[in-house]
Amino acid sequence: MKRKNVMYSLAAAVALLLIISCNGCSGLTTGFNSVADAITKPSARQVYAREFKDNKEQIALWETAYDNAKTDSLQVTLPYGETGKFRPFTNPVYTYTVQMQEGEVLQAAVVADSVNHRMFINVLAVQDTAYTNAAETILAENALEFEVKQTGFYKVVIQPELAANSNFFISLTKRPLYGFPVSGKGNAAIGSFWGMERDGGKRSHEGIDIFAKKGTPVVAVTDGSISFTGERGLGGKQVWLRDGLFGKSLYYAHLDSIAVQSGASVKAGDTLGFVGNTGNARFTPAHLHFGIYKGAAVNPLPFVYQTEKLSKAKFTTNFTAASLKTKGKANLRQGPGTTTPTVGTLAPAETVTLLGQNNEWLHIQTQAGQKAFLHKSLANPIN
Repeated sequence: MKRKNVMYSLAAAVALLLIISCNGCSGLTTGFNSVADAITKPSARQVYAREFKDNKEQIALWETAYDNAKTDSLQVTLPYGETGKFRPFTNPVYTYTVQMQEGEVLQAAVVADSVNHRMFINVLAVQDTAYTNAAETILAENALEFEVKQTGFYKVVIQPELAANSNFFISLTKRPLYGFPVSGKGNAAIGSFWGMERDGGKRSHEGIDIFAKKGTPVVAVTDGSISFTGERGLGGKQVWLRDGLFGKSLYYAHLDSIAVQSGASVKAGDTLGFVGNTGNARFTPAHLHFGIYKGAAVNPLPFVYQTEKLSKAKFTTNFTAASLKTKGKANLRQGPGTTTPTVGTLAPAETVTLLGQNNEWLHIQTQAGQKAFLHKSLANPIN
């Protein structure tokens, strides 16, 4: 019986190989691809490249443009927005280096006039001159979110499909991983930050202090379970919230009273207690000490700091021409601002390709292939 099972398995494997190698069996091959893809999980870029099996030169240029863009030196701060126009078969690639902190969630999105145009967004972790793919969109999705688990630099690479012919708005933003721990309060209520001196410099502050009226509700910033409640040590009345079975421990201290019991499961927004000044805070205004521990303490600010949202309506578009010419000698910048490093200069009457616009600053590519930012006052459109 075992011999027969082996023979059947071999026969099935041979049949499968025949299906794969059959040039005229497109329906069967497509079916196999669906099964194989479920196992190998190809990237959206790899799936898209299959559409060009009869035009490998064209897709090779598209892929080369992506590889070359990894070395671009542009750097922006978040939030960042850019308007522009994709032009078909020109192989534009938009690359931005951003600095992120653990506890932040990177958000990247492209809104185009046509929903049929596919965008490919990758987030690459930067380590010296090496780039590791950290996140990417799936096919037909034009936005992604990436939870940053290690502070450092990340490169966002956006590339439209070859035939894309549309106006666009690129949005790069971030949000905190958690909600805000004091009900009705925000960034302005934070009065003491991570690392500040305590006890005459004998120790440093391992958290943030959020000031609010005594009795203001303190809430769960995420779903989790209560690992401890009670009154002890410097923290006075306190609640410890566990984020997941093996996740981080979130520390709420100096509470006036506690509203949950140890072992309870809670949802984000549930009341855990109320702002007070118990423990070593009895001589200070009422506030919540909020800390995060992952073995050791980590800076909780990026996990809860609320950030600005972007609106396309706030971004102007002054140039629609594909090419520009410099009015005079012009400095090229690493980012959209005069405080960013100069990465080159252009002579008068040099022609550059316009990629997009960030209000006063133009995202351009020189004839030598260098990408940079140029102030809009230094260029004229070529009609």
